[in-house]
Amino acid sequence: MRIGGVDPTTLPVDEVLVLPRGDQQVVFVARGVANWEDFLKMCPEPVMPVKLTPQGPVDHETDDYKSAKKEWDRRQEAYMYVKSLEPSNIEWDTVIKDVPGTWVNWREDLINGKFTWREVQLIQQLVHDANQLNEAKLEKARELFLRGLQPA
Repeated sequence: MRIGGVDPTTLPVDEVLVLPRGDQQVVFVARGVANWEDFLKMCPEPVMPVKLTPQGPVDHETDDYKSAKKEWDRRQEAYMYVKSLEPSNIEWDTVIKDVPGTWVNWREDLINGKFTWREVQLIQQLVHDANQLNEAKLEKARELFLRGLQPA
């Protein structure tokens, strides 16, 4: 696929955060999650129960469903962090890639690795930046595009 003569697979997609540690650095690389199939295979979304009434079937939001949906949402968010940070080659202490219940430990593992609360927030922002567009990115893209249209 090409768009305006550009192959999108050749463009950089990674966001980078470099944290200083004395005379060394810790580099975090995040990439947006392009495909959620693996997540959905491991964690199918809970289905709301249905109750039959004289008017026909209606959704029946039980406490069990609410609890399952809340846990599913938590795992989905945690998966985004763990999956997005894969290019960083992190050797997690308690997060296991194939065990969905462990993904929510990503923040705790970073804190136990002596990252400060603010550094963890920066890592979290890095993942968000990799997974979403924001007005600053769009403005920069427009500016570069318009600059390219000007005569040499």
